[in-house]
Amino acid sequence: MTTKISRRSFLGTAAAAGAVLYVGATAKGAVAASGTADAMLNPFVKINGNGSVVAVVKHFEKGQGPATGLTSLIAEELGVTMEQIGYEFAPSDAATYNNLLFGPFQGTGGSTAMANSWMQYRTAGANAREMLIKAAAQAWGVDAAALDIQAGQISGAGKSAPLGEFVAAASGFAPSETPRLRDPSEWKIIGNPETRRKDSPIKVNGRAQFAMDVQLDNQMVVMIKRTPQRGGIVAGFDDSAAKEVTGFVMAQVLPTKHGVAVYAENTWAAMQARAALKVEWDLSAAEVRSSQEIKDEIMAALHTAPVYNVNKADHAAVSSAVESAAQTVEKTFYFPLLAHAPMEPLNCTIEQTAEGDIVLHDGAQMPTGPHMAYQQIFGLPPEKIHIKTLLAGGSFGRRATPDADYQVEAGLAFVLTDRTRPVKLVWDREDDIRGGYYRPAVGHKVRVGLDESGKIVGWEHQVAGQSIMKGTAFEGFAVHDGVDHSSVEGIADSPYVIPGMALGLTDTKKATSVLWWRSVGHTHTAYVMEVMMDMAARAAGHDPVAFRLSYLSGDKDQERKAAVLRLAAEKGNWGRPAAGHVQGIAVHKSFGSYVAEVVEISGSLEGGIQIQKVTAAVDCGIAVNPDVIKAQIEGGIGYGIGHAMRDQITLEGGAIEQSNFPDYEPLRISDIKAIETHIVASPEAPTGIGEPGTPPSAPALANAIAQLDMVVSELPMSEHGVAFA
Repeated sequence: MTTKISRRSFLGTAAAAGAVLYVGATAKGAVAASGTADAMLNPFVKINGNGSVVAVVKHFEKGQGPATGLTSLIAEELGVTMEQIGYEFAPSDAATYNNLLFGPFQGTGGSTAMANSWMQYRTAGANAREMLIKAAAQAWGVDAAALDIQAGQISGAGKSAPLGEFVAAASGFAPSETPRLRDPSEWKIIGNPETRRKDSPIKVNGRAQFAMDVQLDNQMVVMIKRTPQRGGIVAGFDDSAAKEVTGFVMAQVLPTKHGVAVYAENTWAAMQARAALKVEWDLSAAEVRSSQEIKDEIMAALHTAPVYNVNKADHAAVSSAVESAAQTVEKTFYFPLLAHAPMEPLNCTIEQTAEGDIVLHDGAQMPTGPHMAYQQIFGLPPEKIHIKTLLAGGSFGRRATPDADYQVEAGLAFVLTDRTRPVKLVWDREDDIRGGYYRPAVGHKVRVGLDESGKIVGWEHQVAGQSIMKGTAFEGFAVHDGVDHSSVEGIADSPYVIPGMALGLTDTKKATSVLWWRSVGHTHTAYVMEVMMDMAARAAGHDPVAFRLSYLSGDKDQERKAAVLRLAAEKGNWGRPAAGHVQGIAVHKSFGSYVAEVVEISGSLEGGIQIQKVTAAVDCGIAVNPDVIKAQIEGGIGYGIGHAMRDQITLEGGAIEQSNFPDYEPLRISDIKAIETHIVASPEAPTGIGEPGTPPSAPALANAIAQLDMVVSELPMSEHGVAFA
């Protein structure tokens, strides 16, 4: 069976202009296609005989920009323009395309794409350049040091020719361990604000191929009737009414018994047949708690001694310092479950080739997970499993489950057929909101002691909530001494130098499947840290910016955080809001990057608040693509503020109450009138940008609202006393 997906649709125009042959690479060097002038000069660079260049991108594209960023690095070092290079997504091959920060695992997440690929992709581009130059120098009988590649032309020593003329010869050379990387003074693409995204044109003209767009010959669509309560299983079903639906094929209980797979000729028929299906559920082991019960458990844990002493502090001494302080500032916070709610619901398509190989077409965020799972499901060696990654319409962490949940679901549904027809798994919005994975519910209890001059003398901080990492394949590297770092990141590793801090953690029972959500633990730890810093500043009678800066003097880490705070305050006219407006500020480090934000609002608590402007400053190291960075900061701000304003996932009797955007409302374009982003010029290696814009956004809004005499300590804001215009 052959897919109707056009490779041209997700390659750049230069790559699509010629027949790019996909060939492998070996550890010894490049590989040229037999009888052709096409070659793969290393696992990340392919060039064909007409000079068309393709960057092999190992991180999937969900809108965050690696298809542009990583391609930029290849183009810069090789010496081609962005118009002369295309891209394609790497095949599933953890040995070659592993995430260098995850270990032997291929995947995208944790804002690691640029951070772990910066030197790898530059080196790949530089190696390709040197191999081509060596081939040209040999052909021309000149010194290789006299040659360079610019705009796809090899030139020097009075000679010039398109690089395509030397592709075949270049493939005969072994890559260097230490090729010369271009000096920043030579950069034309890296840091250029005029460099535009590679995937924008195809998304505008409709040629972009998302996983949902896959249409294979003779495929079936499968949708799953899932248990309404986590932990329920199928006891029986009646499909007599479903059989009356035109296009219905069959219904089968999944091997896990967690749902019934409904197969049909198309998506609409699958939806109708699934709705007509009657299922008897065994809920004897299912979740039955309500959101209030879950909250009560977390709050109770906050009022008992923590199970884990995260920073090994003397809690008794810190408590005594807080108790005897001239002033004590304290607050308890609660954060509800949140859904990821990406625009494109989960989906993937699976087929079997004539040779018996299994092919998965997916917006695959972590290909290694389903690859390993399919080896078990189908009893095949790894080389018989193939994952073709396509564009994804968002994720925010949802497509990166430790158990490859939806891909496994598709695999199990495929196993139940005779495998002669491809099967496309489709989730609708209700599936995603009600049956997905969620940002865990978390509580914080903080007490801060201040002396007579307003200086912090003690900071007691307790966290209670549901661990993301425990019980997953990631527990080994993410949990140490019982502490899931994702529960306390942003506090335990804060650049603030706070005297007398004691940090405790208690895990509570998971109410449903929990998962990393854009910025993971930072989404709640930044809120608490920054709201408490504001409360302490006000109690001390100090300006919030000056107060923060007094705890950010010392090493480079602290100075970088202080620098973005100063820049955001300057550009946001801190302390000088427009008439009738008030401001709030927050700053946070996450994923190696530093972001500060000033939120300016108007209105009132009763009549409604309008967010007039958010001014952000970001230091993410070398700004490879300023346009992408600004877009990610804007998106992160909107994502964080939108959820803080209105969203929560609640349970009643163990069942999710929300179902779609009317009751899980995303940010509206009218919610924030303006966002302005300023990028700090930095010589440091690039760090994360997909997530760091989110953590400071909600606390900056909260700190602005606090100027109206209300500290919002429980989210969403709309459910706890704040109206929005």
